[in-house]
Amino acid sequence: MSNPYVKKEVAKIISNESLEYPLNTAMASCWIIANFKGVNIKLLDSSQTSSLCDYNIIATAENHIQARTMVDEILANTLPEGTEAKSIEGVEAGDWILLDLGDVIIHIFDENSREVYDLDGLWSDLASIDIPTEYYHGSSEIEQKLETAESYF
Repeated sequence: MSNPYVKKEVAKIISNESLEYPLNTAMASCWIIANFKGVNIKLLDSSQTSSLCDYNIIATAENHIQARTMVDEILANTLPEGTEAKSIEGVEAGDWILLDLGDVIIHIFDENSREVYDLDGLWSDLASIDIPTEYYHGSSEIEQKLETAESYF
């Protein structure tokens, strides 16, 4: 069962009229990854260079359980009722989980595997899409504290 807070926040992103499909699904997936403490998240536009998908997401998780939780939450919250992911690979090993949602493909790595497979380098020519800072849980709170601290100096 999905967390009600996650469900509510993802629904806001999915229904955001300024984000068309599949960008809304990609952004919602990025939000989930960020809020489950994923790091070094990249959203890449592959719509002009690939027939496989429109967007690729690359992210790093600290451990297998964290990565699996991200995948479970993405599946529970971004797919319309009655639809399924095209493919889920690497769940058992956990060093690279690939989640194929059709128009969005998500790659969640452990740190070492991300360096070894270097999708960042392979796709360095793809346009990177900014992920809003408010998608990162508590980031605005941290920024406010930093601004307050800087004002003392």
